[in-house]
Order: sequence, then structure tokens, then C-alpha cells
Amino acid sequence: MPLHPLLLLSDSALPLGAFAFSSGLESYLAHTKATHQSPPSSSHQFKPSPDLLTTFLQHSLHNQASTTLPYLLAAWHHPSHLPSLDDILDASTPCTVARRASTAQGRALASLWTRALRAGAPASPAADAVDAYVATVTVSSYSPAARSDTKAALDALLCPAPQAHLPPLFGAVARAMGLTLDEAAYVYLLNHVKAVLSAAVRAGVMGPYQSQGILAGRDVEGSIWEVVEGVKRRGRRAGEGLSTGNEGKAKGKGGLSAEAAWALVEEAGVSVPPMDLWMGRHEVLYSRIFNS
Repeated sequence: MPLHPLLLLSDSALPLGAFAFSSGLESYLAHTKATHQSPPSSSHQFKPSPDLLTTFLQHSLHNQASTTLPYLLAAWHHPSHLPSLDDILDASTPCTVARRASTAQGRALASLWTRALRAGAPASPAADAVDAYVATVTVSSYSPAARSDTKAALDALLCPAPQAHLPPLFGAVARAMGLTLDEAAYVYLLNHVKAVLSAAVRAGVMGPYQSQGILAGRDVEGSIWEVVEGVKRRGRRAGEGLSTGNEGKAKGKGGLSAEAAWALVEEAGVSVPPMDLWMGRHEVLYSRIFNS
């Protein structure tokens, strides 16, 4: 097991900007406050019960796995298809708030790959694919040059830069750094759980010891493995009959063939619809401390 890169990608200090996003928690708390307080009072901070927070965390984890994990698994198997996966994910994300959170962290990971992670990654086709993809990622399709040059602006519209969504890029980077399929999926979802709990602490509805207690408990570990295996099972069902020859038998150390991982992208979708509603309504909150 490549312990060093595993610890790097699971580090809470990884500069991806995850601290700026609550994955809908802030909106959930605001709407739950309105539901549970009659009339809602702005002078007293609403503190949800531990059961409410646990329920939100479980819903968030399952929704994150069903909507984005298929793209990570497909990118781990097919790093050279990063542009296509990024394009499909962008078209499949109608929620503006969720899209903004994904692309902001993805662009941060692209920058981190170039400035830091690439130096420690072994030479491999996956690393080359990430290099080629990151080279096409720009801060914006509308650069200063494009705004001042009509031809450059037209080229930017006809050939837009990738949006750089986090899930597929994370999968390809994890592959380039030597993580197995299961390790990449687990670290990605663990980072999501840590980000939600960190947001809960900063929102003042949970203490740091309570947050660490949840992380250290077996429930989180079991829930992550459960959703990972659930997504992989759907992938194997979706990929039945697609595998041909030796290529179809090639699997990452997670028991999911490349064909099944790609077919799984077609199965990706929201499993907890209120999560999209909470994230979408984050824009209309009277005051907020997070970007999602």
C-alpha cells in the first residue's frame, strides 16, 4: 500500500479550499431551524440534535457517492478520458452551487498537482494523462487576452477550457500517485465527511471533540465502505455483458472492470433529492459563512 501518497491525499490541510464549502449543511440548518422553531428566532442559535446531524451526514455521504463517485472510478480506470468525464459531469450537475463547489476544488487540485504532487508521482500513463489535462485547465475561458481580442474570445467560446470538476480529476490523480481503486474511493469520501464535520464545528452546532468522536467511530468507516461497495455493485450490474477479452477482465484492486466503471457513469444520479434543494437554496439565505 502506498502509505505516503495515501496520507497526502487524505490530509485535512490539503489546499483544495474545502473549508469554504459546507455541502448544503448551512442551508439545511437554516431550513431546519425554520421548521423546528415556532416562530423562528434570530436571537437564539438553533442547535440541532445529534440525530439530525447524523441523518444529514448519512444523506450527504450517500448522495455524494451516487452522484460523483462513478466519475472518480471511471477516471481511475480511464485517466485519458478526463475531458469527456469532466464534460459529462458538468452537464449532469444542474445545481449551480454544487457545480461551483466542485470546480473550485478541482481547479485547486489541478494547481496542486502542477506545483507539488507531480514531483512525487512516478512516471506512468496516468501521470501523463493528468499532465495533459491540467495543461488545458485555465482559471477562466475568458482570460484578459480573450476579452481584448475578438478572435481569442471566439476561440474560447468554440473550444472552452475544461471545468475541472473535482471527482474525475481526484480519481486520475490518485491513480497517478499509486492508490488502488478502493483507496481512492475511500479517501475521497472520507475527505467529504471531514469537510462536512468541519463545517458543523465552524457553524457552532458541534464541538471539535464530538466531531473527532464521529470520525473515530466505526459507523463512519462502515458507512463509507458500504456506499463504495454499493456503487461498485451497480457498476458490475451495469457492465454485465460489456467486458470482452483480456481488457474486460482487467480490474483495479477493487473488483470493478474498466468497462463496468465506464458504464457506471450512466447510472450516476441524485439519491437524496433534498440535498440538491438545500444546496440550491443556499444562494437565498439572508446571511451565510460558506460558499455552499
